[in-house]
Amino acid sequence: MTTTSSKTTEAPATGESAEATETAVPTTAPASTRPPHAAGSSHRTTGSAYPTTGSAHDATDNAHDDNASDHGYVHGYSPAEARRLGNQADTLAELLHAGTAYPAGSRVLEAGCGVGAQTVHLLASSPGAELTAADLSADSLDQARARVAAQAPDARVTWHHGDLHELPFADASFDHLFVCFVLEHLADPSAALTALRRVLRPGGTITVIEGDHGSTLFHPDSAAGRATVGQLVHLQAAAGGDALLGRRLHPLLAGAGFRDVAVRPLTVSVDGSRPALVEGFTRRTFIAMVESVRADALAAGLTTAAAFDRGIADLRRAGEEGGTFHYTFFKAVGVNP
Repeated sequence: MTTTSSKTTEAPATGESAEATETAVPTTAPASTRPPHAAGSSHRTTGSAYPTTGSAHDATDNAHDDNASDHGYVHGYSPAEARRLGNQADTLAELLHAGTAYPAGSRVLEAGCGVGAQTVHLLASSPGAELTAADLSADSLDQARARVAAQAPDARVTWHHGDLHELPFADASFDHLFVCFVLEHLADPSAALTALRRVLRPGGTITVIEGDHGSTLFHPDSAAGRATVGQLVHLQAAAGGDALLGRRLHPLLAGAGFRDVAVRPLTVSVDGSRPALVEGFTRRTFIAMVESVRADALAAGLTTAAAFDRGIADLRRAGEEGGTFHYTFFKAVGVNP
């Protein structure tokens, strides 16, 4: 098993800050039971030893198994989904990663690295950190290696393939944990957080980022558009996930034993003055994500083809002249006592 050598430029000390505005978020989450699947165990290779094909995620980089149907990753594993994840990560990097930088030499575990979209941004902000990137999907890890090889060929990354509930690492193996768009896909996020806390040293930090589809606001408003987003929420719950998990981060981390938990909302507010966000987030990230569940929504009898397509068309109006789109992510930081 091998790792690549890392850059030695010292990164700023760990901290968490990001300017954001608050958005009203509905308070009703779906009742659901979520199947266990995530990242973690023991395969390592060098990031530069793989081809440069493949794309990236966030949230969503998700922990997942090679067989998506068994483990409820509602968005699937298509090349289009990999591209969407890359668009999301790159478009939102400044917002989501602001204030997250780890000192040179610190041991960092990214649990649920998926196709590596967030990984490259972690490496950019913390070039001297010793990063371990873990995921349950071997295919996604191959894409993550390729992405890192293409964008950060000198980065030091250790790759692990396995389940985060059965991490092979000794207690207190890491100084910091980073978990982005993973908990929303887990049957028991509390159990996952408890498993992760075991490998975090006392005084070490965990950073968790999740979205909340209930925070979605757009103009012109549309009942059909809202219904289509609601069908994605329903399907994710039926698959064992929780698309409204962002609002639960504080009680989840506190309940898993983390202390000094602080959660801040990070709102994406998109209008005609921000064309890059219109294209990168409204169209290529959010609407593409909703549109990807069309076949599943029809198969489940949640809607008709005409109604679903009307909802997508109305969502697209938010990305046209005079339209606006707003969505809130939640970023939590806690300390292992």
